[in-house]
Amino acid sequence: MAKQQQVTVLGATGSIGQSTLDIIARHSDDFRLYAVTAFQQIQGLADICQRFSPRYAVVPSSDKAAQLKQYLAVDSLTEVLVGADALKQVSAAAEVDVVMAAIVGAAGLAPTLAAVHAGKRVLLANKEALVMSGELFIRAAQQSGAELLPVDSEHNAIFQCLPETAQKQVGSADLTEHGIDKILLTGSGGPFRQLPINDLYHQTPDSACKHPNWSMGRKISVDSATMLNKGLEYIEARWLFNCQQQQLEVIVHPQSVIHSMVQYRDGSVIAQLGEPDMRTPIAHCLGYPERIRSGVKGLDFSQLGQLTFEAPDFQRYPSLQLAIDCCWAGQAATTALNAANEVAVAEFLAERIAFGQIANVCDHVLQHISLHPCTELEQVLAVDEDSRRRANQRVRELA
Repeated sequence: MAKQQQVTVLGATGSIGQSTLDIIARHSDDFRLYAVTAFQQIQGLADICQRFSPRYAVVPSSDKAAQLKQYLAVDSLTEVLVGADALKQVSAAAEVDVVMAAIVGAAGLAPTLAAVHAGKRVLLANKEALVMSGELFIRAAQQSGAELLPVDSEHNAIFQCLPETAQKQVGSADLTEHGIDKILLTGSGGPFRQLPINDLYHQTPDSACKHPNWSMGRKISVDSATMLNKGLEYIEARWLFNCQQQQLEVIVHPQSVIHSMVQYRDGSVIAQLGEPDMRTPIAHCLGYPERIRSGVKGLDFSQLGQLTFEAPDFQRYPSLQLAIDCCWAGQAATTALNAANEVAVAEFLAERIAFGQIANVCDHVLQHISLHPCTELEQVLAVDEDSRRRANQRVRELA
């Protein structure tokens, strides 16, 4: 690489953040950690600061800042910053080349947009940025010249299967012009793929978080169990790859070896395969267009066994159907769905609603909210707030 890249990692203590730091440590001549952020795991953030000595560490409150400073050495080179404005500051700073956007949920939208407005290379691991503000987000990237590289294994796989000219047109490529008939978005089906449907309703948080292939945070693990995670990825893919409805399809692939595929008009299907390890797409994005070592072993095809595929069962995964419907209903619908799901999953993890009630909360909000056009970020945030209020009200009704 021409020069050492300065990297901000939003959500450094989460699974994506940790994998990113692993890659940076393997390529310390090429990457330098500029800033890290965390919400709750302050001890973990302190460990990162002691290991990498970033210039800044951002926490949500003065109490968390005091806690972090207690953990840091007196002569620490890391300055502690506080609050949402600080998140935007370390995302948009002139010194920063790359921003890993890995804050889970709506909280990641503002700092990710700040990086986009500042024209950074944005490694997009926060689904909600596009789910909540897809059209606004893509427009902002086009105006600023920001480079969007998808980190989610499925979207990164699709990106790798595209022609180079289409890779340079994230958010605006005409798939038909590039000879593409369809994007096939794969999903494992989660831990309940073969569970009798009658047993789904009362599954526990611990059982929902036992993903068969991936190691993820609890919120994302629950979303995988409902396949709402795949629904959010469907919405994200629509914006990243400028898909029309007939050009995007979800297929269940339990082994999580083929991460997604692109089908061309001549009958060819190009797929990206790899071990289920997020370091592979992270290394691809950090090194792009070069290839760098990720620490992930190559596939041993002699040991793979069978690779199987099936259509999603929407009776088993009603949240996935909701997401697909919302994708084509407009920005307000996808924003409302995301907000309602965040509330519902949090309540499920706190054991205040049943697993089978997550989709109920989401559907209720979508039926009772005004789905007016959202052309400004303020309108998106208003829908988000209203949806959370209605979701919390529905949770109280179900209790």
